[in-house]
Amino acid sequence: MTRHITGLHHVTSLASDAQGVNDFFTGTLGLRRVKKTVNFDTPDVYHLYFGDGAGTPGSVMTHFPFPHAAPGRRGTDEAGTTAFAVPVGALPYWHERLTRAGLGDTLDPGIRFGEARLGFAGPDGDGFALVEVEDDDRTPWEGADVPSDVAIRGFHSVELVLRETDGTARLLGAMGYEAAGAEGETRRLAIPDGNGAHRIDLTRSSAAPAVQGAGSVHHVAFAVEDRAAQAEVRDALTRAGFDLTPPIDRDYFWAVYFRSPGGVLFEIATAEPGFDRDEAPATLGTALKLPTQHEHLRDRLEGRILAPIVD
Repeated sequence: MTRHITGLHHVTSLASDAQGVNDFFTGTLGLRRVKKTVNFDTPDVYHLYFGDGAGTPGSVMTHFPFPHAAPGRRGTDEAGTTAFAVPVGALPYWHERLTRAGLGDTLDPGIRFGEARLGFAGPDGDGFALVEVEDDDRTPWEGADVPSDVAIRGFHSVELVLRETDGTARLLGAMGYEAAGAEGETRRLAIPDGNGAHRIDLTRSSAAPAVQGAGSVHHVAFAVEDRAAQAEVRDALTRAGFDLTPPIDRDYFWAVYFRSPGGVLFEIATAEPGFDRDEAPATLGTALKLPTQHEHLRDRLEGRILAPIVD
C-alpha cells in the first residue's frame, strides 16, 4: 500500500460546447478558469481547466469540449457523479442559484453518510452534486459573484458506478484509501488526513454499461506531491499487477494512466510544476497556452479553428 496519494487531483469530462462549459463553471458555479489550452492529442479541441484561485490539486474540473459531440449514456462502469464541497448551511443558497440558472428540474436534494447534498445536472447532463462539509478550510475563488461563505471549496468526492465494486475497492486500498462507511449499495473509501477531495464512493449497479460522450467523465486523476512520489506509486501499482503508462509531461503536471478493474480510466498526477508555470497567478486562464509541440499551429488555431470564448 502506498501513502503518497492525498486525494483527487482533477476530474476530466467530455463536453459539446466550449462556451457553454465556460459559462457554467465560471458563471453558474463561480469557479475560476485557471487554464485555457488544447487537447494534447487533438489540438483543434480546447482543454479548459476550472478550479480555485490557483488551480490547487483537488479543486480542478477540466473539459474537452468536442463541438457537437453526441451525448453520453449514463450507466455502469463510469464515474457517475462528481461532488463539490461547500460549507454547512450553503445548500439553500445553491438551490436558489441553480434554480435561477434553469436547473430546477434537475435538482435532487438528499443525505448521504450524514452529509446534506444537492444533486444537479451540468450542461451536457453531467452528474454533479454539492455536499455540505464541516471545517473545510480550503480557500475558494473569490473573483466571482458567489459569496465566500457559501462558495465551492474544491472537490468532495467522485462516485464510481460499477457492476462489481470489490476489485476497485482493493485497488483503492492499495492506493492508500480506507473504508469509511456503507449505505445500501454504496460504500465510501477515504484517504486519512487527505486533501479535502479525498473520498471515493463505489456504488454497485446492474444497469447497462455506460456509453461515453458529452457529459461523461473521461478520467479521474489522483494527486501526489511530486515525481518521486509518483514513481513510488507507479512501482507499487505495477507490482500489484496494474499496467501503467510511463510518466507523460502535461505541462502543468506529470501524469501516468491506467484502467481500474471496473474500466474507469485513472491517472496519478503531480502537484508540480503547477498552473502558474507559464502565466502569472493574477492572469491565470486568460491567454491561450499551447503545448510546445503545437505552438506552430497558433495562427491557424486562434480565432479560426478554435472559436473565441467570451468571458
